[in-house]
Amino acid sequence: MQIEPLQMTPVQMRGTSHLGETQEAEKPKSFGEFLADELKDVNQLQLKSDEWKAALAAGRVDDISQVVVAAQKAEIALQLTLQLRNRATSAYQEIMRMQV
Repeated sequence: MQIEPLQMTPVQMRGTSHLGETQEAEKPKSFGEFLADELKDVNQLQLKSDEWKAALAAGRVDDISQVVVAAQKAEIALQLTLQLRNRATSAYQEIMRMQV
């Protein structure tokens, strides 16, 4: 049995805006491309948090709340990513246990 990849088809708007603009339909991303983009975003949040921490250690930060906010954003994004990974792994294991 061959498993086909998911094909997501987003809703496309057909029409013009009241300002006379036209919107071109984007090519839908595959699930892998979407996942890779989101992982890059999480990585960027982690790197930004590290930059803020280094600036704090060097004494170049006036407002410590910016460092805390950046660290919390990175932490929440990482926790969400880990939970999604755990859920996907659990679902995969459940599917593999099914008897055909």
